[in-house]
Amino acid sequence: MGYRGDVYNIFLIAHVITAITAFGPLFVYPALRRAGETATLAKLHMRIVFPSLAVLWVLGMGLAGLSDGLIKVADLWISLSIVVWAILMVVSWFLIRPSIHGGGPRETSMLSAGIGITHLGLVVGLYLMVFTPGF
Repeated sequence: MGYRGDVYNIFLIAHVITAITAFGPLFVYPALRRAGETATLAKLHMRIVFPSLAVLWVLGMGLAGLSDGLIKVADLWISLSIVVWAILMVVSWFLIRPSIHGGGPRETSMLSAGIGITHLGLVVGLYLMVFTPGF
């Protein structure tokens, strides 16, 4: 691929840093959950991960727009990435967010399901970004 310009490279670096911010906390989730910190975990997710996921989408769409036609939203890997992103946003809002104010069995179960789905979304998203199927 040819040179795409400084703006594209800045977006790319920001996109990668935002992905680290969005998914880095996932690695402490199991320990916090085992420690019974359900509400703390849900707050961490909604204060750091959820906003980072939103910024991740903005930067990703910016990268697609700046790619000089090399990357199109219709490309399989971009389309699937958007679907994975949307699923993670819905999971964050409807499974993880309700756990902020409670640590009962229902909230813990919802949080565990949300964490598992988010971990799976991370793996699928990484696969799509690294191997770019259909590109």
